[in-house]
Amino acid sequence: MKPMNIFDLHCDTLMPVYIDGYNLKSWNGHINLDKLRKGGSMVQCFAIYIPTNRSAEYHNVHEGPYEYWKGCVDAFDKEMAANADVIRQVRCVADIEKNVKEGKMSALLTIENGVALDGKIERVQEFYDRGARMIGLTWNYENCVATPASKDATTGLKPFGREAVREMQRLKMAVDVSHLNEKGFYELLEMGIVPLASHSCCRKLCDHVRNLTDDQLKELFRAGGYVGVNFYPLFLRKEGKADLQDVCDHVIHMLEMGGEGKIGFGSDFDGITTKITGLEHAGQHQNLVNELLKYYSEDDVRGFAYQNFLNHLPK
Repeated sequence: MKPMNIFDLHCDTLMPVYIDGYNLKSWNGHINLDKLRKGGSMVQCFAIYIPTNRSAEYHNVHEGPYEYWKGCVDAFDKEMAANADVIRQVRCVADIEKNVKEGKMSALLTIENGVALDGKIERVQEFYDRGARMIGLTWNYENCVATPASKDATTGLKPFGREAVREMQRLKMAVDVSHLNEKGFYELLEMGIVPLASHSCCRKLCDHVRNLTDDQLKELFRAGGYVGVNFYPLFLRKEGKADLQDVCDHVIHMLEMGGEGKIGFGSDFDGITTKITGLEHAGQHQNLVNELLKYYSEDDVRGFAYQNFLNHLPK
C-alpha cells in the first residue's frame, strides 16, 4: 500500500521561522519541507501562535499581538513564495485539489489565540483576507474573546467574543476550541456555532484540563464538530510518556463518543517539548497510519489521516 495522505490541523512551526529566522527548508525541528514530504503531507495547517504575558517574555517577543501577527503572516508569505515548487498556500478545498493534481503540498494558515483581534471586529475579515481559515479563540491566558481552560471552567465568552464568532461563522472560518474553557465551549453550542478542536485529546484517558471531557466530545460530535488528536505525551498519558498505541486509544475512545467521520490528527508539532516514541516528527506520520491499520479498515484510517477533515471543510 502506498503512503496515505496526511492532513494535520496544527503545528507551531511559524514561530521559529519568524522569531529565529529559520526557513521551512533549514529548520530542523518537528516539521520542515523534507519531513512533510517523507511523511505524506497533503495539507499542513500552519498556526500563527501569538505569545503574550510570560510566554512572550520566554520567547523574547516585544511586539504587540497585532504587530506580531502581521510579521508572522509576512514570514509565511515569504516562505510560500520561496518554496512554490513544492508547497502552496490554500484557502479552500478547490485549492487543495489543484495542488494534489500538480503534485504540490498544501499550507493552510490558522491563528492560535484571538488576542490580536483586540476588540476590533473588522480584524476578523482582515485575518480572513490574509488567508486564515481557523482561529483558536484562546491560548493559556484570558483575552478579549474568551477564557482558557487553564484559568477556570466557569467564565463565559466575552461580549466581543460572541460578536467575533458570529463574524467567523459568516465568513465560514473554523472556530477552534482547543484551549477554551468548558463554559465558553457550551455557550458556542448554545449559539448554534459548530466548532472544532484542532489539537485536543480525551480527558477520560488523561486527566488534563486541556483535554475534552466525555460530555464535551459527545456534544461536539453531535453538533457536527471535529477533533484533531494532539500528539503531546502529557495530553495522552498522565505519566507523560506515550507511544503510538496511546494515540490509537484516544482515537478509539473518541469513536465511542460518537466521532465516526469526525476525527483526525492535530499534531502540535514544534509546539510540544516531548515526543511520542515512533512519532517524533512529521516524517513519521506513516508509523501512526500503520498502527491504526491494526484496528481499522483502510477506508477508516484514510478518514483519520485526511479525508474526514477534507469533508468537514466548507466547499
